[in-house]
Amino acid sequence: MIKQESEHIGLNEFIVQGGKSCFSSGLELAKFVVNLDILQHAWTAITELCKETSQNEEPSSLVKFKVFELPNCTIIAFFTWPANSKAYVQGNGGGDFVSSSTLKESFPVFNFLCPKDNQEFSINKPALQLFSSNIFGVLPFLKSKIDNSKPLIITGNSLGGSVATLFTISLLEKFKFSTTKRPLCITFGSPLIGNEGLQETISKYAAWNSCFLHVVSDQDPVPRVLINGYKPFGTFLLCSELGCSCFEDPQTILELLVAAYIGSPESQDPNKVFESYGTFVEHLNRKVLCKDTIDHESSIDWTTPPLRAGIITKLAAIGLVRSQPLQNVDIIIIEKTEKREKDMAILNKQAFDPTRGLNEIKVYMAYLEQYKKLSKDKGIGYYDRYKLENRIRTTKTDMDLLKFKKFLTYYWEDMVDQAEKRPQTVGHSLRTRWLFGGTNYRRMIEPLDIAEYYNKGLKDYINKGRSKQYIQLEQWLKETEKPSSVPNELKKQNVASSLTEDSCFWAHVEEALISCKLLSSGESSDKEKDSAKKKLIEFEKYVFDLMKNYAVSSEIFLPGSSFMKWWGEYKEITRASYSSSLTILLKNDNNYKAYANGSLEFPLNFV
Repeated sequence: MIKQESEHIGLNEFIVQGGKSCFSSGLELAKFVVNLDILQHAWTAITELCKETSQNEEPSSLVKFKVFELPNCTIIAFFTWPANSKAYVQGNGGGDFVSSSTLKESFPVFNFLCPKDNQEFSINKPALQLFSSNIFGVLPFLKSKIDNSKPLIITGNSLGGSVATLFTISLLEKFKFSTTKRPLCITFGSPLIGNEGLQETISKYAAWNSCFLHVVSDQDPVPRVLINGYKPFGTFLLCSELGCSCFEDPQTILELLVAAYIGSPESQDPNKVFESYGTFVEHLNRKVLCKDTIDHESSIDWTTPPLRAGIITKLAAIGLVRSQPLQNVDIIIIEKTEKREKDMAILNKQAFDPTRGLNEIKVYMAYLEQYKKLSKDKGIGYYDRYKLENRIRTTKTDMDLLKFKKFLTYYWEDMVDQAEKRPQTVGHSLRTRWLFGGTNYRRMIEPLDIAEYYNKGLKDYINKGRSKQYIQLEQWLKETEKPSSVPNELKKQNVASSLTEDSCFWAHVEEALISCKLLSSGESSDKEKDSAKKKLIEFEKYVFDLMKNYAVSSEIFLPGSSFMKWWGEYKEITRASYSSSLTILLKNDNNYKAYANGSLEFPLNFV
């Protein structure tokens, strides 16, 4: 029976909380499951389910499952007889894949894994068939057994491990890693289940990848039936009579699955090997992970670099690198493994981390706020100050401003790109968490890009010059923000210090100035003038609506602003013969001050 006492399962203190990764390496994960008897409990659940399962099951009920509710965790176990698993895989398409594009309509459970750039992945056909026919119908029941206050262990052997893996992946869509302990999937002798696309999708996110621990014996043929075209993800705990070692690099795992195999698919009885996992788990607590070959370890030359010494020890623990001095074949394996571990370390350092650079961002945004304030004190506004000074930049302030602007732009370009590429739920979570900062960045920095654009004599910034990150950040805000037809009191009170909500406001101003020039020019055709008049009326309504909602900064009324330049030219063009809701407001200078302190009253409609 599975032990009911709680002293050995201190999971509440160790399983990940707050969205942070508990395991910085596969070795740390393996030590965790061994030291807290999690591996033992998972295996006990499988063996209890084994006792209830006949070896003569029909394919329609090949996978058996059971929920074990313990005081401090919930275990969901999936079991198949290994010999039946091997026969099922070989008789049902073997290594055939089902692509995500095929699944999109017929079996949309895993659609959330597809990022917007449409990178595809594929899943092993027999494993997917078992999951869809045996488990999919009971998913609501299984999910109802998940207690978010307790850790969840999902386990399975052979093809049951494949089903356990797919079940765990299906949970990732709705799992709130920021508030809930993440699931831990432990498989024993499970075949690989997907191609490189699936491996990349899971491995890209540490929170997902660390949910999987795969235990593989050097005698077990089942995990090796699917090698060509398949790629592993998660941590692999490779075992032999000498001990065990952890590996995370997909290519290294593939090579070691082959190199460390001591049986043959024809002669090895998978059901007998299944029993050996129990012996391995029973004795594992008495050993030290990756350091079981004490004699071999002590014989390593003391001048061997630490990384290489560690790799030799790991390989020796799974029955490779048995002799000293090292043979040529051993050296090749060691060098390949060493190179990949170095490459993985570099990739981990380069991995996208949205928290990296946050301090700099806060400092740079504070600098820009100060630049904005000083510009306002000069009566010009930061947009027009930047536009004027952009032609010749010589001071330290100018250089710092450009440096800070560039850093912020690189950061948010990367952030938007990563959110776009990530699976839908992860990308949505990222967008929601960082949208406030992204919106402030867009409203502060995009006007500076607009200034640079029109300084070059270009036109139509919105359609021809706008960068992708601004478009996406604005779109994400629209998806989450409920529009308000009436400004709240807080907006009115803060309008003098706030940023204009539409970050393209100054592009509209520049286009309005261009339209004024067309109307004033004696060289413009009647068609061009009619078009310019239409655009200016649209611009009036646009500005009036922003003002009515206190969505535009009162800085637009500063004497040196481009908006006031437009108003001067437009007033000259229209003269007394034309009036509208906006022109009536703008003709009274007292309204500027009233708007800045939030007391200006607006008519209901623009006329």
